[in-house]
Amino acid sequence: MTYLIDRRLQGKNKSAVNRERFLRRYKAQIKDAVGRAIKGRSITDIESGEKVTIPVKDVNEPHFGHAHGGVWETVNPGNTEYQKGDQFNRPRSGGGSGRGRAGNSDQTNEDDFIFELSREEFMNYFFEDLELPNMVKTQLSQTVEFKNQRAGYNVSGTPSNIHVLRSLRGALGRRIAVGGPSKRQLKDAELELQALLEAGAPDDEPMVVELRERIHHLHIRLNAIPFIDPFDLRYSNRVKIPKPSTQAVMFCIMDVSGSMDETRKDTAKRFFILLYLFLKRVYEKIEVVFIRHHTAAAEVDENEFFHSRESGGTVVSSALHLLQKVLAERYGSSDWNAYVAQASDGDNWDNDSVLCRQILNNAIMPRVQYYTYVEITDGPPQNLWEQYCEVAGHHKNFAMQKIVTPADIYPVFRELFKKQPK
Repeated sequence: MTYLIDRRLQGKNKSAVNRERFLRRYKAQIKDAVGRAIKGRSITDIESGEKVTIPVKDVNEPHFGHAHGGVWETVNPGNTEYQKGDQFNRPRSGGGSGRGRAGNSDQTNEDDFIFELSREEFMNYFFEDLELPNMVKTQLSQTVEFKNQRAGYNVSGTPSNIHVLRSLRGALGRRIAVGGPSKRQLKDAELELQALLEAGAPDDEPMVVELRERIHHLHIRLNAIPFIDPFDLRYSNRVKIPKPSTQAVMFCIMDVSGSMDETRKDTAKRFFILLYLFLKRVYEKIEVVFIRHHTAAAEVDENEFFHSRESGGTVVSSALHLLQKVLAERYGSSDWNAYVAQASDGDNWDNDSVLCRQILNNAIMPRVQYYTYVEITDGPPQNLWEQYCEVAGHHKNFAMQKIVTPADIYPVFRELFKKQPK
């Protein structure tokens, strides 16, 4: 019989096994509760845990109890009305509701069951039915790229991997351990023979002959110890470990022209944060590149990207030209998976929108895994939206949605990254 012992660290009065069983059994109710919790919290706080409330009626389980009937005897303290043997009507079952004021209704209410989801559990439910499209490159790179790493020494191997220093050190230790007793006996015998000869003992005396034979035998035994033995050989051991090649770069492009007010910038920031959290769950290493533009584009740090104040016209192609340049110079290797998220209010020079479509079709879309465009406006579609619609018609890895209010961020995000049918 096989016994499985769960040795994970657990807090006081907590059971990881029971918790996992509870999460599996009430998965549907927890997902609904997580969905309700998302609507009432900020995107910037999306990565923390959450207290989830489930109605008690949804977590009821079969249990054993006392059946009504039989002979029941109770002793009520302070009883001045009844004596033993008196009969009275059985009281109605059920207790108080525990909430609100007392009422005349016979219905019983119970408090909801409340428990707290950890950060990891909350994020698992948050992104459970989403996926990153076009993950073929990442999956292939995970299976073929390895790197050799030293892992100590081995007793077998090829001659080219022999570690000379470690082998000689082992041989020296073996000779000391094996020949130590014989050397001590040889030294004692030589001292004893020298003492006999100095005392004038003849060479044919039996004691002298015996000591010389013993010394000769010990010399033969010591000389028989090999300088190095195949048992002493040690080989450098190297193992292949998967090379962390699942790395991604996330480009955040935002319009900072005069038509993009602080409210729209804040909405764009929330969308970028949501995308970054999603990528962190898929890739081990992520680099983020921030590009902001009005009539000219520039690569900036995160603080300047979200908080710097600028105004002017809008030339979106300047940002796409800079994106193309950064892709070619720093992320041209096939090891990088490039994702682009662009946020704008849709305003652009008429002639420049056609140029943006050409740059995307010819230079950018073949080199990125996924390109998302969100237009933050409550008005009719602008010329940039119309040109981007043509790009979406030719490239499956291009997705676009419109955001009107901050409440639309999460539904739009789910629409952009929903799981595709197999």
